Amino acid sequence: MSAAMNALRSSRIVTTERLMMIPPGKENLPDLVRLKGDERVFGWMLHGVRSAERAAEELEDDIDFWEVRGYGTWCVFERGSGAFLGICGFMERPDGRGVALRYALWPECRGRGYAREAARASLAFGHRAGLKRIIAVARDENVASRAVLTDIGMTLASEFRNQGHRMLLFESRG
Repeated sequence: MSAAMNALRSSRIVTTERLMMIPPGKENLPDLVRLKGDERVFGWMLHGVRSAERAAEELEDDIDFWEVRGYGTWCVFERGSGAFLGICGFMERPDGRGVALRYALWPECRGRGYAREAARASLAFGHRAGLKRIIAVARDENVASRAVLTDIGMTLASEFRNQGHRMLLFESRG
């Protein structure tokens, strides 16, 4: 990676009290394959669990998304230990509803406030990057995810059905 690319990537790093969020690079593929292949994590996500090949394709898409948009999905690490906790950031929803905040962390992270901390930092970055409206979608039965979204200030805007599930659409206007 060139010095200019390293500098650009560094400017997109977000740190919080406990987390470091870094735009993904090819070096993150092994962690992303494990995360996206885990039913406990990606069973909740749009399109579900990913194969290793699909995770690699999505990594390329995420890298390109950052280059084109100036925002995207981060790999989330615990400061200090450097442990990979999951992902958090933005994607363009394929259903045309808009730019969506998403997060997926290891089940071992649940109940520790990491998702809330990463989502709050992502939302702030997105609004600073010029996003006027950011949405997030959660299944009605995913109480934990709904709690994160409301705790970071997102409001319920609408609902729809997807693959038999009632989906709640939250939004934040910056």
